[in-house]
Amino acid sequence: MTEEKEKDSHIFGPVPSRRLGRSLGVDLVPFKTCTYDCIYCQLGPTTCKTLERKEWIPTEELIKQVRDIIPRSRPDYVTLSGSGEPTLHSEIGKIIDEIKSTTDIPLAVLTNGSLLWDPDVRDAVLNADLLIPSLDAGTEERWLEVNVPHEDLSFEQMVGGLLDLRKHYRGEVWLEIFLLAGLTATEDEVDEMIKLTRKMNFDRIQLNTVTRPPSKSSALPVPSDQMLRYSARFGPGAEVIADYQSVHDMPSFAAGREDVLEMLRHRPCTLDDIAGGLRMHRNEAVKYVEELMSRNEISIKEQNGRKYYVTRSG
Repeated sequence: MTEEKEKDSHIFGPVPSRRLGRSLGVDLVPFKTCTYDCIYCQLGPTTCKTLERKEWIPTEELIKQVRDIIPRSRPDYVTLSGSGEPTLHSEIGKIIDEIKSTTDIPLAVLTNGSLLWDPDVRDAVLNADLLIPSLDAGTEERWLEVNVPHEDLSFEQMVGGLLDLRKHYRGEVWLEIFLLAGLTATEDEVDEMIKLTRKMNFDRIQLNTVTRPPSKSSALPVPSDQMLRYSARFGPGAEVIADYQSVHDMPSFAAGREDVLEMLRHRPCTLDDIAGGLRMHRNEAVKYVEELMSRNEISIKEQNGRKYYVTRSG
């Protein structure tokens, strides 16, 4: 990897996205700075659980990096997401406006939705082309168990923010619902989520489940036939998110995947080892690892509580 890759430390990709094609990710907060500590998160436990909105990463630095890389990468979407909750950045509104003044590539914000009750947050994201918030539970009990939110957040507050969003935001909103076997993938919990979503009037409802190694072993995937059955219950605007395979075959993605595989041929590595050793963003490493696991080329071994990726022959 080059020094240029290291310089773009707050930018990752473009990487293949199941929903957004080739997505150029923009990290607005330091690694695992979030309002939640979701048990299914593929990036591991939250290390800074907070509600503090501030300029976590210098705004001008972020904008410059995006402006520098867009002409070289030409993604399908610029996506504010990354290693934590992007709406914690106090200047997200300015970042959105500056990026949109630079390019006609659509801009999406991936958010857990926990701060949308705050009018300042809702106003800040008004100029995004697409918002993808999350709803992972239909009851407070399951919300606390699955999302493990900051102690000063409430389930009622979070739901109220999602309900208020459509009153102000005129762009596209796709609601992601993450289902977990034995926790939220139950008839009663799905019934409660359906009641909530019928009040929200979002453009799409996208059902997801575990496809990558989660933060907690209790986060279990839901079988595809069950996902399809639940999707039908949410109505015609709902879908199960399918793997986006076509971008995985692009030369740039294949090259990165081979770099990771070559590294694992020499020794077992954690996700941090891969990202650090190849000077790539952790989120980018996750994509390559996911693809290699889907191809059955690598597997996971646990040792001393840590997950190591190894080649199938290793």
